[in-house]
Amino acid sequence: MNGSLPPPAKLEVLSFGSVFLEVVFGQMERLPLPGEEIYVDTFAFSCGGAINAAVAASRAGAVAGLATRLGDDLGSQLVEEHAARERVDLSATQRVSGPIAGITVALNFDGDRAFISHMPPRPPGETQEIERWSEVLHEVRPAWCYVHPRPGMVDLVRQARSVGTRIALDTNFGEIDAFPATVIECARLADVFLPTEQELLRLTGSASVGEAVAVAASWCPRLAIKRGPAGALAVERGRVTEVSEGLLDVTVMDRTGAGDAFAGALIGALVRGAGFLEAVVAGNRAGSEAVATLGAGGDMRAHGLEHRL
Repeated sequence: MNGSLPPPAKLEVLSFGSVFLEVVFGQMERLPLPGEEIYVDTFAFSCGGAINAAVAASRAGAVAGLATRLGDDLGSQLVEEHAARERVDLSATQRVSGPIAGITVALNFDGDRAFISHMPPRPPGETQEIERWSEVLHEVRPAWCYVHPRPGMVDLVRQARSVGTRIALDTNFGEIDAFPATVIECARLADVFLPTEQELLRLTGSASVGEAVAVAASWCPRLAIKRGPAGALAVERGRVTEVSEGLLDVTVMDRTGAGDAFAGALIGALVRGAGFLEAVVAGNRAGSEAVATLGAGGDMRAHGLEHRL
């Protein structure tokens, strides 16, 4: 034996995207009026974004990594510490100077949450993130990648297919409203598409969930349609199954990050050899666990954050 360290394990899941510092306020009866101040009993600092899916995949037993940018801001520090605790590989992450992590204020009210977010601007001429992701993809060649659609992402998804990487595509209302054609084109290339019921209705313009599912099933062979406390619809080659197994009886604190947790756990289960329905059950369980805490990554003040504020 020469005493050298073993080579790092090959990444099985790589989550692409931005990361955020989350400032999360617990349940309030309503939003404040202009000039008004409202107090809440619960509050948390956390981190979110693409890290959520990577953490959930790691907890499901996959070798998971994160492809993002981290700077010298507080949000980036929290993401790096959270990744270390959760065994998420950051070798595909780029370090840059200045603030880079987004900042999100999450307000919980009326059984849901709303967000106010900011993304720090980057210097002109800096290499585009998707261009770098393309290089990462060809170098790492993970079994699965987790992506959100955005301009330029269609080409990256095609490249993923060309190197044998499977694609898990998630989305949100902002992406659907801003570039619906890109969302649909990415869905046609994905191995599994992960919208919520309401997102799918808006994207397809359908009058019913059944009609929306039929449309989306013509794009992608597998759909895991998130339904919150009702679980999920699993659609595999046109066959629709309601999946409520895996849901936990928890007190809902905050829904932020639950969809990412669902997606990461589902991908992680598939990597470990689970069937699609079994993977959706794992997603349900992870989503339930996520809503039982404030913040997508849980309250991070316990990890010494209060000494840096």
